[in-house]
Amino acid sequence: MRIIHREDQEEREHEVLSPDASFADESEGRARSTEPDILRNDFQRDRDKILHTKSFRRLSHKTQVFLAAEGDHFRTRLTHTLEVAQIARTIARALGLNEDLTEAISLGHDLGHTPFGHTGEEALARCLARHKGLDPDAPGTHALYRHNEQSLRVVERIENGGKGLNLTPEVRDGILCHTGDLRAETLEGRIVATADRIAYVNHDIDDAIRAGILSEDDLPASTHAVLGPDHSSRIQTLVLDMVETSAEVDDIRMSDSVWDAMMELRAFLFARVYTAPVVMAEVEKATHLVSDLFDYYVAHIDEVPEEYRAISEGDTLRAVADYVAGMTDRYAKNQFQQLFVPLSIHY
Repeated sequence: MRIIHREDQEEREHEVLSPDASFADESEGRARSTEPDILRNDFQRDRDKILHTKSFRRLSHKTQVFLAAEGDHFRTRLTHTLEVAQIARTIARALGLNEDLTEAISLGHDLGHTPFGHTGEEALARCLARHKGLDPDAPGTHALYRHNEQSLRVVERIENGGKGLNLTPEVRDGILCHTGDLRAETLEGRIVATADRIAYVNHDIDDAIRAGILSEDDLPASTHAVLGPDHSSRIQTLVLDMVETSAEVDDIRMSDSVWDAMMELRAFLFARVYTAPVVMAEVEKATHLVSDLFDYYVAHIDEVPEEYRAISEGDTLRAVADYVAGMTDRYAKNQFQQLFVPLSIHY
Protein backbone atom coordinates (compact mmCIF):
# COMPACT_ATOMS: atom_id res chain seq x y z
CA MET A 1 0.00 0.00 0.00
CA ARG A 2 1.51 3.32 -1.08
CA ILE A 3 1.55 6.37 1.19
CA ILE A 4 0.15 9.54 -0.39
CA HIS A 5 2.30 12.33 1.01
CA ARG A 6 1.56 16.04 0.97
CA GLU A 7 3.71 16.57 -2.12
CA ASP A 8 1.75 13.86 -3.93
CA GLN A 9 -1.53 15.54 -3.08
CA GLU A 10 -0.26 18.92 -4.17
CA GLU A 11 0.89 17.48 -7.47
CA ARG A 12 -2.45 15.76 -7.95
CA GLU A 13 -4.29 19.06 -7.43
CA HIS A 14 -2.52 20.47 -10.47
CA GLU A 15 -3.45 17.40 -12.48
CA VAL A 16 -7.16 17.21 -11.67
CA LEU A 17 -8.37 20.66 -10.61
CA SER A 18 -9.44 23.52 -12.84
CA PRO A 19 -6.78 26.13 -13.65
CA ASP A 20 -9.09 28.59 -11.84
CA ALA A 21 -8.82 26.65 -8.57
CA SER A 22 -6.78 27.74 -5.56
CA PHE A 23 -3.81 25.41 -5.17
CA ALA A 24 -2.47 24.57 -1.73
CA ASP A 25 1.17 24.85 -2.80
CA GLU A 26 0.50 28.34 -4.21
CA SER A 27 -0.98 29.77 -1.02
CA GLU A 28 0.25 33.22 -0.08
CA GLY A 29 1.62 31.67 3.11
CA ARG A 30 0.98 32.06 6.81
CA ALA A 31 1.77 35.07 8.98
CA ARG A 32 4.11 32.83 10.99
CA SER A 33 6.11 30.26 9.07
CA THR A 34 5.76 26.61 10.04
CA GLU A 35 7.27 23.35 8.92
CA PRO A 36 5.20 21.64 6.19
CA ASP A 37 3.13 18.67 7.29
CA ILE A 38 4.14 15.23 6.03
CA LEU A 39 0.64 14.14 5.05
CA ARG A 40 -1.57 17.25 4.86
CA ASN A 41 -1.45 20.30 2.63
CA ASP A 42 -1.96 23.77 4.08
CA PHE A 43 -5.71 23.95 3.46
CA GLN A 44 -6.21 20.53 5.06
CA ARG A 45 -4.23 21.67 8.09
CA ASP A 46 -6.41 24.79 8.36
CA ARG A 47 -9.54 22.64 8.26
CA ASP A 48 -8.19 20.44 11.06
CA LYS A 49 -7.11 23.43 13.15
CA ILE A 50 -10.64 24.83 12.99
CA LEU A 51 -12.22 21.47 13.84
CA HIS A 52 -10.18 21.22 17.03
CA THR A 53 -11.03 24.68 18.38
CA LYS A 54 -13.20 25.38 21.41
CA SER A 55 -15.18 27.82 19.29
CA PHE A 56 -16.14 25.09 16.83
CA ARG A 57 -17.29 22.76 19.61
CA ARG A 58 -19.45 25.49 21.11
CA LEU A 59 -21.44 25.81 17.88
CA SER A 60 -23.39 22.70 18.89
CA HIS A 61 -25.09 24.73 21.63
CA LYS A 62 -25.73 27.95 19.72
CA THR A 63 -29.09 28.79 18.18
CA GLN A 64 -29.76 28.84 14.48
CA VAL A 65 -33.31 30.33 14.47
CA PHE A 66 -35.55 28.75 17.08
CA LEU A 67 -34.33 29.96 20.46
CA ALA A 68 -36.47 27.76 22.67
CA ALA A 69 -36.94 24.82 20.34
CA GLU A 70 -37.96 21.56 21.94
CA GLY A 71 -36.74 18.36 20.37
CA ASP A 72 -33.45 17.20 18.93
CA HIS A 73 -34.12 17.80 15.25
CA PHE A 74 -33.93 21.57 14.98
CA ARG A 75 -30.76 23.00 13.48
CA THR A 76 -28.03 24.45 15.61
CA ARG A 77 -25.20 26.65 14.43
CA LEU A 78 -23.06 23.50 14.20
CA THR A 79 -25.45 21.52 12.02
CA HIS A 80 -25.89 24.60 9.84
CA THR A 81 -22.11 24.76 9.44
CA LEU A 82 -21.94 21.11 8.43
CA GLU A 83 -24.73 21.56 5.88
CA VAL A 84 -22.92 24.56 4.38
CA ALA A 85 -19.72 22.48 4.12
CA GLN A 86 -21.55 19.63 2.39
CA ILE A 87 -23.26 21.90 -0.15
CA ALA A 88 -20.09 23.89 -0.79
CA ARG A 89 -17.97 20.78 -1.33
CA THR A 90 -20.48 19.38 -3.81
CA ILE A 91 -20.33 22.59 -5.83
CA ALA A 92 -16.54 22.85 -5.61
CA ARG A 93 -16.09 19.25 -6.71
CA ALA A 94 -18.40 19.68 -9.69
CA LEU A 95 -16.50 22.80 -10.82
CA GLY A 96 -13.04 21.30 -10.32
CA LEU A 97 -12.21 23.73 -7.51
CA ASN A 98 -10.41 23.07 -4.24
CA GLU A 99 -12.62 21.09 -1.85
CA ASP A 100 -10.14 21.34 1.04
CA LEU A 101 -10.13 25.14 0.92
CA THR A 102 -13.90 25.21 0.54
CA GLU A 103 -14.36 22.96 3.56
CA ALA A 104 -11.96 24.93 5.75
CA ILE A 105 -13.78 28.19 5.01
CA SER A 106 -17.17 26.55 5.57
CA LEU A 107 -16.21 25.13 8.95
CA GLY A 108 -14.82 28.48 10.14
CA HIS A 109 -17.36 30.89 8.72
CA ASP A 110 -19.67 31.11 11.77
CA LEU A 111 -17.20 30.75 14.65
CA GLY A 112 -17.93 34.33 15.69
CA HIS A 113 -21.66 33.90 16.05
CA THR A 114 -23.12 34.92 19.38
CA PRO A 115 -25.51 32.92 21.54
CA PHE A 116 -29.09 33.17 20.27
CA GLY A 117 -28.11 33.60 16.63
CA HIS A 118 -28.60 36.93 14.88
CA THR A 119 -30.61 38.14 17.88
CA GLY A 120 -27.48 38.04 20.00
CA GLU A 121 -25.48 39.68 17.23
CA GLU A 122 -27.87 42.62 17.06
CA ALA A 123 -28.04 42.88 20.85
CA LEU A 124 -24.25 43.04 21.12
CA ALA A 125 -24.06 45.75 18.46
CA ARG A 126 -26.63 47.82 20.35
CA CYS A 127 -24.78 47.32 23.64
CA LEU A 128 -21.54 48.52 22.09
CA ALA A 129 -23.31 51.57 20.69
CA ARG A 130 -24.78 52.49 24.10
CA HIS A 131 -21.48 52.14 25.91
CA LYS A 132 -19.72 54.20 23.25
CA GLY A 133 -22.30 56.98 23.71
CA LEU A 134 -23.93 56.35 20.32
CA ASP A 135 -27.60 56.02 19.43
CA PRO A 136 -28.35 52.27 19.28
CA ASP A 137 -31.12 52.98 16.75
CA ALA A 138 -28.93 55.02 14.41
CA PRO A 139 -28.18 53.63 10.94
CA GLY A 140 -24.96 51.68 10.86
CA THR A 141 -25.09 50.53 14.49
CA HIS A 142 -25.00 46.91 13.32
CA ALA A 143 -21.49 47.54 11.99
CA LEU A 144 -20.18 47.67 15.57
CA TYR A 145 -20.52 43.91 15.79
CA ARG A 146 -20.58 41.64 12.77
CA HIS A 147 -20.31 37.91 13.20
CA ASN A 148 -18.09 37.47 10.13
CA GLU A 149 -15.57 39.95 11.53
CA GLN A 150 -15.74 38.19 14.89
CA SER A 151 -15.20 34.84 13.16
CA LEU A 152 -12.00 36.25 11.71
CA ARG A 153 -11.02 37.60 15.14
CA VAL A 154 -11.59 34.16 16.64
CA VAL A 155 -9.13 32.48 14.27
CA GLU A 156 -6.63 35.34 14.23
CA ARG A 157 -6.61 36.40 17.88
CA ILE A 158 -8.86 34.61 20.36
CA GLU A 159 -8.10 30.92 19.88
CA ASN A 160 -4.86 29.30 21.06
CA GLY A 161 -4.42 31.58 24.06
CA GLY A 162 -4.37 34.76 22.03
CA LYS A 163 -2.04 33.48 19.32
CA GLY A 164 -4.78 32.54 16.87
CA LEU A 165 -4.62 29.62 14.48
CA ASN A 166 -2.14 31.07 11.97
CA LEU A 167 -4.40 30.17 9.04
CA THR A 168 -3.65 30.78 5.39
CA PRO A 169 -4.90 34.09 3.97
CA GLU A 170 -7.20 32.27 1.54
CA VAL A 171 -9.13 30.73 4.43
CA ARG A 172 -9.20 33.96 6.43
CA ASP A 173 -10.47 35.90 3.42
CA GLY A 174 -13.24 33.37 2.82
CA ILE A 175 -14.34 33.52 6.45
CA LEU A 176 -14.51 37.31 6.43
CA CYS A 177 -16.22 37.61 3.07
CA HIS A 178 -18.97 35.00 3.43
CA THR A 179 -21.79 37.48 4.07
CA GLY A 180 -23.21 40.80 2.99
CA ASP A 181 -21.79 42.62 -0.01
CA LEU A 182 -18.25 41.36 0.58
CA ARG A 183 -16.88 39.11 -2.14
CA ALA A 184 -14.09 36.64 -1.48
CA GLU A 185 -10.94 36.73 -3.56
CA THR A 186 -11.07 32.99 -4.27
CA LEU A 187 -13.77 31.14 -6.15
CA GLU A 188 -13.89 28.70 -3.25
CA GLY A 189 -14.71 31.51 -0.84
CA ARG A 190 -17.48 32.73 -3.14
CA ILE A 191 -18.94 29.22 -3.19
CA VAL A 192 -19.18 29.22 0.60
CA ALA A 193 -20.97 32.59 0.64
CA THR A 194 -23.71 31.28 -1.64
CA ALA A 195 -23.80 27.81 -0.05
CA ASP A 196 -24.47 29.57 3.26
CA ARG A 197 -27.59 31.16 1.77
CA ILE A 198 -28.71 27.92 0.13
CA ALA A 199 -28.36 26.10 3.43
CA TYR A 200 -30.12 28.52 5.74
CA VAL A 201 -33.00 29.39 3.43
CA ASN A 202 -33.83 25.72 3.02
CA HIS A 203 -33.20 24.42 6.51
CA ASP A 204 -34.99 27.37 8.11
CA ILE A 205 -38.07 26.47 6.05
CA ASP A 206 -37.69 22.85 7.15
CA ASP A 207 -37.41 23.85 10.82
CA ALA A 208 -40.36 26.26 10.53
CA ILE A 209 -42.50 23.45 9.14
CA ARG A 210 -41.37 21.19 11.98
CA ALA A 211 -42.24 23.93 14.48
CA GLY A 212 -45.74 24.29 13.03
CA ILE A 213 -45.19 27.87 11.87
CA LEU A 214 -45.43 26.97 8.18
CA SER A 215 -46.62 24.24 5.90
CA GLU A 216 -45.12 23.50 2.50
CA ASP A 217 -48.31 24.88 0.90
CA ASP A 218 -47.69 28.28 2.54
CA LEU A 219 -44.59 28.89 0.43
CA PRO A 220 -45.05 31.17 -2.60
CA ALA A 221 -46.29 29.29 -5.64
CA SER A 222 -43.79 31.23 -7.75
CA THR A 223 -40.85 29.70 -5.85
CA HIS A 224 -42.35 26.22 -6.12
CA ALA A 225 -42.56 26.69 -9.87
CA VAL A 226 -38.87 27.61 -10.16
CA LEU A 227 -37.20 25.62 -7.38
CA GLY A 228 -39.42 22.60 -6.89
CA PRO A 229 -42.13 21.38 -4.52
CA ASP A 230 -40.09 20.25 -1.52
CA HIS A 231 -36.86 20.60 0.49
CA SER A 232 -34.81 18.11 -1.52
CA SER A 233 -35.93 19.48 -4.88
CA ARG A 234 -35.08 23.04 -3.90
CA ILE A 235 -31.52 22.21 -2.86
CA GLN A 236 -31.00 20.09 -5.98
CA THR A 237 -32.21 22.93 -8.21
CA LEU A 238 -30.13 25.59 -6.47
CA VAL A 239 -26.92 23.55 -6.48
CA LEU A 240 -27.25 22.35 -10.07
CA ASP A 241 -28.12 25.82 -11.34
CA MET A 242 -25.14 27.29 -9.50
CA VAL A 243 -22.79 24.70 -10.97
CA GLU A 244 -24.08 25.13 -14.54
CA THR A 245 -24.22 28.94 -14.42
CA SER A 246 -20.78 29.25 -12.80
CA ALA A 247 -19.22 26.97 -15.41
CA GLU A 248 -20.75 29.09 -18.17
CA VAL A 249 -19.63 32.50 -16.85
CA ASP A 250 -16.30 31.46 -15.23
CA ASP A 251 -17.35 32.89 -11.88
CA ILE A 252 -19.57 31.79 -9.01
CA ARG A 253 -23.11 32.73 -10.00
CA MET A 254 -26.69 31.53 -10.20
CA SER A 255 -29.06 32.26 -13.04
CA ASP A 256 -31.21 35.33 -12.43
CA SER A 257 -34.45 33.37 -12.20
CA VAL A 258 -33.15 30.89 -9.63
CA TRP A 259 -31.35 33.55 -7.58
CA ASP A 260 -34.50 35.70 -7.52
CA ALA A 261 -36.58 32.71 -6.39
CA MET A 262 -34.16 32.03 -3.53
CA MET A 263 -34.24 35.69 -2.50
CA GLU A 264 -38.04 35.60 -2.63
CA LEU A 265 -37.96 32.67 -0.21
CA ARG A 266 -35.55 34.59 2.02
CA ALA A 267 -37.90 37.59 2.09
CA PHE A 268 -40.79 35.22 2.84
CA LEU A 269 -38.87 33.82 5.82
CA PHE A 270 -38.33 37.30 7.23
CA ALA A 271 -42.02 38.05 6.88
CA ARG A 272 -43.43 34.75 8.14
CA VAL A 273 -40.79 33.06 10.31
CA TYR A 274 -38.06 35.34 11.63
CA THR A 275 -40.67 37.86 12.80
CA ALA A 276 -43.38 35.35 13.75
CA PRO A 277 -44.90 35.99 17.23
CA VAL A 278 -43.60 32.71 18.64
CA VAL A 279 -40.08 33.63 17.50
CA MET A 280 -40.25 37.31 18.49
CA ALA A 281 -41.37 36.42 22.03
CA GLU A 282 -38.10 34.54 22.51
CA VAL A 283 -36.11 37.19 20.65
CA GLU A 284 -37.18 39.80 23.19
CA LYS A 285 -36.09 37.58 26.07
CA ALA A 286 -32.74 36.79 24.43
CA THR A 287 -32.07 40.47 23.69
CA HIS A 288 -32.76 41.35 27.31
CA LEU A 289 -30.50 38.54 28.54
CA VAL A 290 -27.53 39.46 26.32
CA SER A 291 -27.87 43.16 27.17
CA ASP A 292 -27.98 42.50 30.91
CA LEU A 293 -24.96 40.22 30.75
CA PHE A 294 -23.00 42.76 28.72
CA ASP A 295 -23.80 45.62 31.10
CA TYR A 296 -22.94 43.51 34.12
CA TYR A 297 -19.53 42.46 32.84
CA VAL A 298 -18.63 45.98 31.78
CA ALA A 299 -19.32 47.05 35.37
CA HIS A 300 -17.48 43.99 36.75
CA ILE A 301 -14.63 43.55 34.28
CA ASP A 302 -12.63 41.59 36.85
CA GLU A 303 -15.17 38.76 36.48
CA VAL A 304 -14.39 38.38 32.77
CA PRO A 305 -11.90 35.52 32.35
CA GLU A 306 -8.29 36.65 32.25
CA GLU A 307 -7.73 35.23 28.76
CA TYR A 308 -10.23 37.69 27.27
CA ARG A 309 -8.89 40.63 29.23
CA ALA A 310 -5.34 39.84 28.12
CA ILE A 311 -6.32 39.55 24.47
CA SER A 312 -8.22 42.86 24.54
CA GLU A 313 -5.18 44.73 25.93
CA GLY A 314 -7.16 46.97 28.25
CA ASP A 315 -10.18 47.53 25.99
CA THR A 316 -13.04 46.70 28.36
CA LEU A 317 -15.78 46.71 25.72
CA ARG A 318 -13.74 44.46 23.46
CA ALA A 319 -13.08 41.98 26.28
CA VAL A 320 -16.74 41.81 27.25
CA ALA A 321 -17.87 41.49 23.63
CA ASP A 322 -15.44 38.62 23.04
CA TYR A 323 -16.55 36.87 26.23
CA VAL A 324 -20.30 37.21 25.68
CA ALA A 325 -20.05 36.39 21.97
CA GLY A 326 -18.25 33.15 22.78
CA MET A 327 -20.96 31.93 25.14
CA THR A 328 -23.31 29.13 24.17
CA ASP A 329 -27.03 29.63 24.69
CA ARG A 330 -27.08 27.42 27.77
CA TYR A 331 -23.97 28.99 29.31
CA ALA A 332 -25.42 32.49 28.82
CA LYS A 333 -28.69 31.38 30.44
CA ASN A 334 -26.81 29.82 33.35
CA GLN A 335 -24.78 32.99 33.89
CA PHE A 336 -27.93 35.09 33.79
CA GLN A 337 -29.57 32.74 36.29
CA GLN A 338 -26.64 33.01 38.69
CA LEU A 339 -26.34 36.77 38.40
CA PHE A 340 -29.93 37.97 38.29
CA VAL A 341 -32.36 35.26 39.46
CA PRO A 342 -32.71 34.82 43.24
CA LEU A 343 -31.96 31.37 44.60
CA SER A 344 -34.44 29.57 46.77
CA ILE A 345 -33.58 30.10 50.43
CA HIS A 346 -34.81 27.63 53.01
CA TYR A 347 -35.00 28.60 56.67
